[in-house]
Amino acid sequence: MTCFDMTKMLGIALVLVLAAACNGKPMPFFGQGDGHNDDEESCESDAHVPQFAEVHMSNPALRGATGCDEVVDVLRQKLLDQMVAMIESNRAYFLAQEAKSEEECMGYSDMDADTDMDADTDVDSDGDSDGDSDGDSDGAEDYSTTNNQVEGVDEPDFVKNDGNTIYLLADGRFQVFDAWPAQESHRISATAIEGEPKKMFVLGDRAVVYSSLPAVWTGDPVFDMAGYYGGECTYGYDCELVGDGHPLKITVLDISDLTAPEIVREIDFGGSLVAGRAIDGATFTMVVFPQMGANVSFGGDNIPVELEGHWNECGPDLPFSQCEIQRMFDALIEQYAAEIAALEPESILPGVRDRRLVGGEWIETSEQFADCESFFVSESGDGLNQISLFTFDPAQEDDLGMTSIIDRPGAVYANATSMYVASRHYAGYDDEWYFDDPAATPEATTVHKFVLDPAARTAEYAGSGVVKGRVLNQFSMDEHDGDLRIATTTGHLPSADTHSTVSVLGETDGSLELVGQVDHIAPSEDIRSVRFSGDQGYVVTFEKTDPLFVLDLADPTAPAVVGELVIPGFSTYMHLMGADHLLTIGYDADDMGDFSWFQGVRLQIFDISEPTNPLLDHVEVIGSRGSTSEATTNHLAFNYFASRDLLALPMTICEGGDEGMYGYDMTFSGLLVYNVTTEDGFTQLGGVPHAAPTAGDDYETACGNWWTNGNSAVKRSVFMEDYVFSIATDLVNVASVSALSDVLVSLDLTAP
Repeated sequence: MTCFDMTKMLGIALVLVLAAACNGKPMPFFGQGDGHNDDEESCESDAHVPQFAEVHMSNPALRGATGCDEVVDVLRQKLLDQMVAMIESNRAYFLAQEAKSEEECMGYSDMDADTDMDADTDVDSDGDSDGDSDGDSDGAEDYSTTNNQVEGVDEPDFVKNDGNTIYLLADGRFQVFDAWPAQESHRISATAIEGEPKKMFVLGDRAVVYSSLPAVWTGDPVFDMAGYYGGECTYGYDCELVGDGHPLKITVLDISDLTAPEIVREIDFGGSLVAGRAIDGATFTMVVFPQMGANVSFGGDNIPVELEGHWNECGPDLPFSQCEIQRMFDALIEQYAAEIAALEPESILPGVRDRRLVGGEWIETSEQFADCESFFVSESGDGLNQISLFTFDPAQEDDLGMTSIIDRPGAVYANATSMYVASRHYAGYDDEWYFDDPAATPEATTVHKFVLDPAARTAEYAGSGVVKGRVLNQFSMDEHDGDLRIATTTGHLPSADTHSTVSVLGETDGSLELVGQVDHIAPSEDIRSVRFSGDQGYVVTFEKTDPLFVLDLADPTAPAVVGELVIPGFSTYMHLMGADHLLTIGYDADDMGDFSWFQGVRLQIFDISEPTNPLLDHVEVIGSRGSTSEATTNHLAFNYFASRDLLALPMTICEGGDEGMYGYDMTFSGLLVYNVTTEDGFTQLGGVPHAAPTAGDDYETACGNWWTNGNSAVKRSVFMEDYVFSIATDLVNVASVSALSDVLVSLDLTAP
């Protein structure tokens, strides 16, 4: 494959995305009326060096559209602006090229080979109760449920439990298990679901299943890349929170008869699931659609067709003058402008197909966007994705409620009355930016708020704001007394300019205004986890050690860091353990001077009763480098059963590594269970096994795990009184907490 073929395969549009992420700058527009003339010398002497152009301040606020004509016009202009930026980035590249000698070409290839990073080597200082339905009276009296961020706001997951019945999505099916008594657990039904079922809610006698359909090429580089890798970004440290890139299908099942669930509604979307919440029986589903018009074929790439044949291993070999190249790119822009202007609305606006079983007959609608009601647009910003928040009650047959905005997808936080989506942006994308000095503030997070009314099954856009830096994940946000607190990081390790910020936004006249901020927290470090609780906030940053910062947020206009504790390693998730303690999971670290190696999985209990003097009370380190747990990067896998002082963690334990090397002996793969108290700390009770230990060269698969990729074989767990269910994607093992290694029942999720 030639270099040019590879570039086409990945999409030259990715050049722009990567340039923006590196704080690059696309070239200014050189189309019609750009001041160029036909003088050869003048044309060749133009300097095409990327730099920050004159900045026009960008307002994150959105405004209601007057109808579909305005929506389509705005989207056409945004699409043209983005297309021009992509073309100009390529124009600058081609104008700057000179033919390389064979010797230079060989050196370039050798350099590429030498700088290919090995995942086993650290090269920088980065050392690296819910909405589940109630069970029957004869079910377990005490049981664990989904680990939701906000009490009463249920989050979708592939397992749900009501103390009597466990519902699982596995092997392409919605599977129902009679799980009590635990030692008699057995499956009672399995219903095939179209696509790959991934998450669900169970609400009374209805189940709402989110499944992913096969990915399709859309032309949206971020969307397509997510679809190619096929995984959802949950932790957010080195991945983008854009969904999985697959079209979404919602299947609603009537489960009043658990032995024979019946499909009663199917909703197909051309976009991907960003987030879902269930509140008082109503569901709120946020969907991101591919960039407007990205699926439209323009019959070529973002370079003139005349240049396509002039490429070799060293780069372009161009028999054209700079003026000729300029004219080629100008003509390409004119061609695309004409084609974009001719786009029909149906090729720009996405569709939704809703099939409902009403009175024994299937009724289908597909005109949700016909009049563009509740559509909010912006003239600025770089987001071309339509983000729609759909609402419905699965027990009702009503139409979908919907409100839509135009921006990028991002992290989603919700409580009982509000939902926020926080989208990352990078300076250098266009000539507009949210701050007056893009070089000093190269990253921004826009925040859009929706007001939720579960009783009326509605969600209304309320306002938007912007803060400096990039958000990590949903736990970086929290609403308290009407104000949003949000933690962000600016810069990337190992830059000494990296720092973090906690901002407070208040809603005023349809916008989210900055009312308070504490900036430059932990210079040269970035955020690894955040948790808010009432008037306090807790932020963990890392470079070589793990500072836990305690923030006083009682006065939203004057947030302040009031306490700090520095310890080895870092936490990736913090769990509130009563009012005075934090229970955390993350990684241990070995300080090597200029950097740190991340090591085994680290559990900690912090005493936060005195905000000015946080204390580390207890520590448990599990395994060596390469040990992994799904719970390090997905809070839904973290199962703290507070009523019985139990903690269950999916774990793959590796031993034997030293001096930065991965452990080479996988000594345990399954579910690890601890007794956890603030007085005595961590007491390991044992583990429910799922795979036999291995030794030696298996480290590449079982123990070669990078810290941001929590990837244990076991994914979830459920407690029912004194029993625990250890759940992998293909198998559930049931054991008593008093004898964890003695599996009482094994449930094969792949059995017919």
